[in-house]
Amino acid sequence: MIAALEEAGWSLSRGPGDAEVIIVNTCGFISQAKKESIETGLELKARHPGAKVVMVGCLTERYGGDLGRQLPEIDGILGNRDPAAIVALLDGVSPPGETPPPPRPRERRHLLSFPGSAYVKIAEGCANRCTYCAIPLIRGDLASRPAEEIVAEAEGLLARGTRELVLIAQDLGSYGTDGGGARGSGPRLPRLLARLSGLKGEFWVRLLYIHPDHFPEEILDVMADDPRLLPYFDIPFQHASPRLLAAMGRRGDPERNLALVSRIRAQLPGAVVRSTFLLGFPGETDADFQRLCDFQGAARLDWLGAFAYSREEDTPAYRMPGRVPAVVAGRRKAEVERRQVPLTERALDGHVGTTREVLMEERIEGEEMSLGRAYLQAPDVDGLVVVQRSLPPGTVARVRFTRRNGFDLEGEPVQAPPRDAAGSGQR
Repeated sequence: MIAALEEAGWSLSRGPGDAEVIIVNTCGFISQAKKESIETGLELKARHPGAKVVMVGCLTERYGGDLGRQLPEIDGILGNRDPAAIVALLDGVSPPGETPPPPRPRERRHLLSFPGSAYVKIAEGCANRCTYCAIPLIRGDLASRPAEEIVAEAEGLLARGTRELVLIAQDLGSYGTDGGGARGSGPRLPRLLARLSGLKGEFWVRLLYIHPDHFPEEILDVMADDPRLLPYFDIPFQHASPRLLAAMGRRGDPERNLALVSRIRAQLPGAVVRSTFLLGFPGETDADFQRLCDFQGAARLDWLGAFAYSREEDTPAYRMPGRVPAVVAGRRKAEVERRQVPLTERALDGHVGTTREVLMEERIEGEEMSLGRAYLQAPDVDGLVVVQRSLPPGTVARVRFTRRNGFDLEGEPVQAPPRDAAGSGQR
């Protein structure tokens, strides 16, 4: 959106107080996110009455017409299917005075992430059809990007000094199964990783979100041959009750999922596994919950996110019987989180005394201290590395971990000066 608007004559402001138009990127996945998106738009309009406020993204894709009627304070609404259409929308809101260009691939001049790291979306939409999930209603069916386009984007980002490429999709494991990805049969995820592994330079590739039911185990061989392909796996198991997994529209079972975790760790020593659990799905009993807790203990997950079920209209689960009271779902969520604390702490303790590369993200003003991430920490969701030196954001330093502090690691740099990545500055 930023690239399209700049081509049309707009310029990116330093903050909402300087803007003529404020664009709010919304989420429509669960009720809490919907509420936060609406509140944010209304709050910005109240704080900046002289600016136009436009809401875009997933919430507006799903409820565009209704939102337009219910939120007369908002000046414009746009979904997520054609981000470049923001130009035409703003042309009616506050014209920049130029004719918008036709839709086409655009270079991402601004990366809305920490220095040195960039997200690369390899597919859009999802074909898994989990019964609780509204993503297909919001994002549509799976549509994989051509591999050539992804590799070209990666090359461009690396040429700019990016040190971490974070591959994302609603499900990376489904990449190419829609017939997309390349000419002919289309490469699957292992082939795409092999092509990225062929690129020169010092960089990381991190994978986020692989559905366990069709985890492409061939990627383990590719990753074993190239340490730049980080052994970090985000696999949303969601539950361990076979009955509930079937009701969720998922084919896995706890034994198969535990075996998958074991194979990953056996083939890639030091592998880090993150997952998510969904508590309070319709019909979840105390016995189902206990089975999930047993799975949690056996899997010894490094990181875990727990979520209470959100009843989403137009999903198959919406009308399922056996609704679990919110207070019960919340209590189970809290218990899962409590049980995870010693598991994560034990996993982090295993890294104390080791030396790893750390991508620096920001300096702590007024102190000889910086924050960064090692291979075992994904952006925004995991802990951090606290380095006892002021280092430029976007650079990489070798750090010896000296202790664990909560869910963070602390350490001292053992190599100076750090190698440049994507420049300096704070997020």
